[in-house]
Amino acid sequence: MPLKMKQREKLPSKDFALPGRGSGKGGKGPGSYPIDSPGRARSALSRGAANASPGQQAEIKRKVEAKYPSIDVAKRKEKR
Repeated sequence: MPLKMKQREKLPSKDFALPGRGSGKGGKGPGSYPIDSPGRARSALSRGAANASPGQQAEIKRKVEAKYPSIDVAKRKEKR
């Protein structure tokens, strides 16, 4: 289910792969990659692979792996 902006703003920073780097209030808008659920964590990996720098991709993978060890981040392709 998509997050509305008000819902995103209420999420704690620990529920974002790149907290403070997105647009909007508190940096929780687009570009911050919410990881508050396994589905959104997988989405963050996918969207990060398409849009984030290699350093940001590594950070997204690290945070997703720490929060959801069952998600295999090693299989995710990196941006070339």
